[in-house]
Amino acid sequence: MEVSVGLNAAQMDFLRLLGHFKTEDQVAELRKVVCDYYARKIDDAIDQLWDEGKWDNQKNEAILKEHLRTPYKYAE
Repeated sequence: MEVSVGLNAAQMDFLRLLGHFKTEDQVAELRKVVCDYYARKIDDAIDQLWDEGKWDNQKNEAILKEHLRTPYKYAE
């Protein structure tokens, strides 16, 4: 019996794959593989931006100095 919960085919395939895992160690290993995959994708994307001249050390430095914290308004 197939139950539709609003997931796409790739998500359903991934859930089916997870059903074969028996230990937390196996799940942790898969999590690391997936994280490594996305880290490589990000590295490749940054390398491409660099090669195309759309990214440089100046932009790296600007990001390091960027203030991204959410300002909080304290009650008076």
